[in-house]
Amino acid sequence: DAPQAGDPAAFVLLQGLPMSFDRLDRSIRAYVKAPAALESAEQLTFSALPIVEEYAEPESAADDAGEMGGDAVLMAAVTGEKEEKKEVVDPAAAVYAIPELASLGRVFRSSPPTELSEEETEYVVRCIKHVMPEHIILQFLIQNTVDDQRLENCTVAIEGDSECFEVAGEVAAENIKYGETVHAFTVVTRNPEVPLAPCNFECVLRFGIVQVDPKTGEDESDPFDEEYPLEELELATSDFMAKVSVPDFRQGWEQVGNTNEVLEKFALQFKKQEDAVAAVIDFLGMQPCDGTGHIKPGEGGKKPHMLHLSGVFVGGTQVLARAQVAAQGDASGVLLKIAVRSDDPDVSRMVADCIR
Repeated sequence: DAPQAGDPAAFVLLQGLPMSFDRLDRSIRAYVKAPAALESAEQLTFSALPIVEEYAEPESAADDAGEMGGDAVLMAAVTGEKEEKKEVVDPAAAVYAIPELASLGRVFRSSPPTELSEEETEYVVRCIKHVMPEHIILQFLIQNTVDDQRLENCTVAIEGDSECFEVAGEVAAENIKYGETVHAFTVVTRNPEVPLAPCNFECVLRFGIVQVDPKTGEDESDPFDEEYPLEELELATSDFMAKVSVPDFRQGWEQVGNTNEVLEKFALQFKKQEDAVAAVIDFLGMQPCDGTGHIKPGEGGKKPHMLHLSGVFVGGTQVLARAQVAAQGDASGVLLKIAVRSDDPDVSRMVADCIR
């Protein structure tokens, strides 16, 4: 029998969840850990939950499709087998631990660490970019590898030429002994009225040095100021995109519609089709769907490859993209045709402009 309109039982049984059980579990955990979440009067809905990104794309579009969509949590419940789950550490936990930073709100997404120095250098520095709608918190992980030095009041000064970003404040790492890794933070404000564009920042580690006895750790000098140049740090449009898949890409593509669609064509300077596919995914910062993130072994260059991508842009705008990647017969490069859809024409344009 056909279900009656408005029947709640039919909705629960027939309407699929907008996310997997695993993502729902991780999203609720992230919601609880956010500052003042449990005191909020906001109604808890799917749209109110924090965005959690995908770990990795399944090997194929039909990967474990016969096993309840490959959802490990659901399979464990059906089969009774205990699922081994790794504890997921919230990358924004260090931000929430500092009241001045926590007061800026919930982190939308956090980037993987970016190396700003070589591993063999005296001071090893990495950066995690924590993105919020109007702020970016740069978390610098600073390691002291010099056994006769203690570092004081460590900050990373950044300087760039951008109408979109402006440095608003710093939180120093007060004390770093030999072998320790301590965090410093730089807060950058974003002007939401200005379209996002990639910006490179020059970075300099500034700190005080206190000479110490390597054996006892006791101070042997007064502190003196020092600077240490680091690699440039880029804030790209893809930093503001969360890798989030959709349950049904084709259905989602039709639902968004072509009202705000942006179409572009690019000639990419890649010799291999596989390298071009990986680069497009990296440029956009989106999640491959339907097993399209990889070209099957032996098929590279033989025919055009269709790439399906999904993501959520900062502010909660869902973005979908279809990209055809075709190797040109004369081995002069790769031709990319891309269509980007979202509910915001400005977001569609910014995402399409990520190709470079």
